[in-house]
Amino acid sequence: MIKILLRLILSQFKIFFREPGVVFWSFIFPLLIAWILGIAFVNKSNGWHVVAVVDESNDVINSHPDWLLEKTGVDSLMYSSDLGLEWQFKKNESEQARFRFKYMNENEANIALKRGMISLWLKLNPVEGIRYHFDPDNTESSLTFLLLERAFSLQGSSEQHSEIRAITMEGSRYIDFLIPGLMAMSIMNACLWGIGWSLIDLRIKKLMRRMVATPLRKSIFLLSHGLNRMILSISELLLLYSFAYFYFGIRIQGSLWALLLIFLSGYIAFAGIAVLISCRAQNTQSGNGLINLVSLPMFVLSGVFFSYQNFPDWITPYVEVLPLTILANVLREVITESVVVYDVILPSISLIGIGSACFALGLKFFYWH
Repeated sequence: MIKILLRLILSQFKIFFREPGVVFWSFIFPLLIAWILGIAFVNKSNGWHVVAVVDESNDVINSHPDWLLEKTGVDSLMYSSDLGLEWQFKKNESEQARFRFKYMNENEANIALKRGMISLWLKLNPVEGIRYHFDPDNTESSLTFLLLERAFSLQGSSEQHSEIRAITMEGSRYIDFLIPGLMAMSIMNACLWGIGWSLIDLRIKKLMRRMVATPLRKSIFLLSHGLNRMILSISELLLLYSFAYFYFGIRIQGSLWALLLIFLSGYIAFAGIAVLISCRAQNTQSGNGLINLVSLPMFVLSGVFFSYQNFPDWITPYVEVLPLTILANVLREVITESVVVYDVILPSISLIGIGSACFALGLKFFYWH
């Protein structure tokens, strides 16, 4: 009995390791996710904290207010035309912080805060001292405020008091950042699982073989799946937004036509990707693996739940060209800012281009069985 049991266990091991996809998702993928999230959140107190500076006396970008140079120390600042002023404060090995100051006007600072590009913005008034503007409920902003105040005081620049101005304008809360990201993720999942997995499942069950004997064209067959899922996706988004509207008071500040255009563009992009993924998958393991291979990296990297600005600078240019990143960013602009149709034309063209290219390739290599 023991010998039989051992042989059965060995046979199961052999079956398991014959599927490269299963091995990847069981062993490799958890390590990749741990690494990606680790570089985004581990040791945040020593990471770069991006702060916008609004100079009340000279509200011009790339000006250099004397008070900031005095507080940080001219010798300790490094200047980059792309990144702004960088200040690495270090009292000892256990107490250090790094800040990146970017000069903006007040309107640009508010927009950057909405988009998650900065943690907070500050302004110096000769009478009132420093005024910090951020959402106190945002943990990242609160951490940046505490570290910056601590660094200023340890630098010997505590002669002026500071004041916190809580940001109360529409679109500045974390929930205003989250809901558009969830809407973008819903569109992605509706396409990749609703269209892609549906087609793979039909092939696995041999139901597509019946289509070969009919005069049905592949393009019409695929289009029917796309339109069916789009109607369901619209209802899902309406339900999500209705909940956010009545419970959290989130209102669309941009153009409804712009919202419709970016929804259609995002849907075309992910529908095309779904067709490409499903064009050849023959079994459950490869189907699940391909869909997860496409969706999960974007799910983590594209800023659905947190700003992708948390990642190191070298990775953000690659993150910004991901379809989910483009879709989530533009949805946030439409919902939290006064964006019109003209402002979303370029990202819409990018998304439509991605979807059209993927659909054309998927159509070319599509197998009925």
